[in-house]
Amino acid sequence: MYSARKKVLLILEAVLIMTMACTLTALASEGEAVYEPAVYSTFWALIPPIVAIGLALITKEVYSSLFVGILMGGLLYSGFQFEKTITHIFETGIIGVLSDSYNVGILVFLVILGAMVSLMNRAGGSAAFGQFAAERIHSRVGAQLATILLGVLIFIDDYFNCLTVGSVMRPVTDKFKVSRAKLSYLIDATAAPVCIIAPISSWAAAVTGFVEGEDGFSIFIRAIPYNFYAILTIVMMVGMVLMKVEFGSMRTHEMNAVKGDLFTTPGRPYGGVKEETAQTRGKVIDLLIPIVSLIICCVIGMLYTGGFFQGEDFVTAFSQSDASLGLTFGSFFGLVITIGLYQLRRVLSFSDCMACIPEGFKAMVPAILILTFAWTLKAMTDSLGADVYVASVVESGAKGFLNFLPAIIFVVGCLLAFATGTSWGTFGILIPIVVAVFENSNPQLMIISISACMAGAVCGDHCSPISDTTIMASAGAQCEHVNHVMTQLPYAVTAAAVSFVTYIVAGFVQTPWIALPVGVLLMTGTLFVIKALGNSVAEN
Repeated sequence: MYSARKKVLLILEAVLIMTMACTLTALASEGEAVYEPAVYSTFWALIPPIVAIGLALITKEVYSSLFVGILMGGLLYSGFQFEKTITHIFETGIIGVLSDSYNVGILVFLVILGAMVSLMNRAGGSAAFGQFAAERIHSRVGAQLATILLGVLIFIDDYFNCLTVGSVMRPVTDKFKVSRAKLSYLIDATAAPVCIIAPISSWAAAVTGFVEGEDGFSIFIRAIPYNFYAILTIVMMVGMVLMKVEFGSMRTHEMNAVKGDLFTTPGRPYGGVKEETAQTRGKVIDLLIPIVSLIICCVIGMLYTGGFFQGEDFVTAFSQSDASLGLTFGSFFGLVITIGLYQLRRVLSFSDCMACIPEGFKAMVPAILILTFAWTLKAMTDSLGADVYVASVVESGAKGFLNFLPAIIFVVGCLLAFATGTSWGTFGILIPIVVAVFENSNPQLMIISISACMAGAVCGDHCSPISDTTIMASAGAQCEHVNHVMTQLPYAVTAAAVSFVTYIVAGFVQTPWIALPVGVLLMTGTLFVIKALGNSVAEN
């Protein structure tokens, strides 16, 4: 009996050992057989976003253009195998990005914010604020400056900035005949550029996290005066408004707006969204209290995700916060406060409040679709090793042109962010390279180059049709997306050209007290030249 039991135990032990061995062998073989496409980390990895962007600019149709770019990425990844292409596009791509908790959080934030905008419109808060502003703003210049000021004040997060400024200022700019394309530009130019020079923002937190082995927050502060693209974009924007200067296709949009056509083109992406019938008893507080509540709740939400209530200090909590989760928490409580306010003031019934939620969702459908496709396209480029390719190119040529490196990094950052549609991804690729090259040799040039990386990322983000911030600006202004891209591109390129020259100067003088004034003078002179060529728009 004992020997039989012993035999059984020995057999079970042998089976267990064999099972573990087989499992380890299978895992080892899987590790050895990790699939890598033939074009991995080559120039071909940049072809999908180039195709998508080119088609979007040519056809002015963004959905199909993005999908063609995604399809190209799937084909290159699979080696033109049908089954692997389809599974990569949908399983790894679309389903993969929609399974990411960060992305889902952004989509939830979008839907809730759309619902809040719908609520404020139906309650009459937006109309009351428009009337209030109209009594104090008397011109197109005043409406645009008010939009810029609000954009500068909301520096916590670019997504939040785009949608909040758009919903608040759209009735005011419409009243003073500012085109939707110009409103989109004003929103976009005060979103990322302001966030990237604000020490307390989700962008500052992201940059700080990429500077490994250094005091990231201190480096971010020291890099602010070297962030020429962000600063010069703000200078350019304010200068154009005061000088009434417009050029490129934006001038056509603005001239048509003065005549009463705010859109110029037939594209009306939000034309099918039901306009809310505003309550006549709505007051300014029906807009201000929800907006202020939203700002406070979103700040608290971000601090909560960063561990502020678990003992972390304010700066540390912001630097390690989860912007997506924090904005989701904040927007939810902002929505609850808004509904509660309207119930107490009896401006909307509870059923009317609930009816605004699907209407707000409908308003955000275009932005959600474009964001989903843009995220999927980025997943395609990541699977092809675009980041590895760019990193190797930059690192191999970095040490040959030290004084010109800030300008070179700026251009590379522009191109990378333009192709991938992500500023933060560009930070993650370029900043560690810059730190590795300069941390032990020239700390000052490292600061300038890190700032050039941030500036280039914001610039490429501005120019790219697949950038999430650009998409959000279109959604906030309720402007046809390709119109926004095409009208903003000449402005972004102009600011980029002046910034490039300024970074060359900074690479040699290595002090912002000389380089920044040179950049401001160059930008001011450029605006005077543009105005002298007859590129101005007269008000009514």
